Amino acid sequence: MTGQRTGSRAAAGLVGLVGFFLVWEVASRTGLVPAYYLRPPSVVLPTVVRLLGDTGFLRALVATVFATLIAVAVAVAVAVPAGLLLGSVTWVRRAVMTLVEFLRPIPSVALIPLALLTFGTGPDTKITLAVYGGLWPILFNTMYALDELDPLHVETARAFGVGRLGVLGRVALPSAAPFVLTGIRLTFAISLAVVVSVELFSGGTIGLGQFILEASSGASQMDEVLAATVLAGLIGYGANAGLERLNNRFFAWNARGGGR
Repeated sequence: MTGQRTGSRAAAGLVGLVGFFLVWEVASRTGLVPAYYLRPPSVVLPTVVRLLGDTGFLRALVATVFATLIAVAVAVAVAVPAGLLLGSVTWVRRAVMTLVEFLRPIPSVALIPLALLTFGTGPDTKITLAVYGGLWPILFNTMYALDELDPLHVETARAFGVGRLGVLGRVALPSAAPFVLTGIRLTFAISLAVVVSVELFSGGTIGLGQFILEASSGASQMDEVLAATVLAGLIGYGANAGLERLNNRFFAWNARGGGR
């Protein structure tokens, strides 16, 4: 039954994607939008295939994906323990939530000039900003998961002599896992967007953003700009689909699906 639902969602998603490309094709071919700048999919998609055979482009693609994965891993390593702490220790939560709520709305893109001055144009800049932007979904999902933790489970663990750290590791973390995975799905999309943005604005670090910046310098290369943009979207889609499948496989018991 679950497989049928997954297949139906995949088919519906494919229909929507095909419909989007058809509308794009018609709009470009009929002059509704300037075809000189917004090349139709019939031109862009073959460019995607061609770029995937180009060593220089593949190097840029790998650099972007690798930086995104590092940023997500660091965000998980920081946000999960922090979320467990804030979600379980009331006075710590009260002490730092004002600061957290102050920092969270600040967009990572607004910090690019400061980060470039501090870290330079190397990979450290895009990874640092991607970590900053991607922390919040995991942090808040972990905190809210603890808010919904069944007190009976906690009391049962304590009745068997499990201490505070044991409760966090054996009870709270497994219960929060579906929420954390939902946060990771959001974090990957945010981190990818931040990484590409930093590469685009800085121009000094290899990646999809740098490729788009260089290709956009000539109007005749707009098909390459759009092809790289489409690939970034496909990477985000593939990561989200993979994490959703992982969630369905390991956390099917969580009927609510986790997350907020």
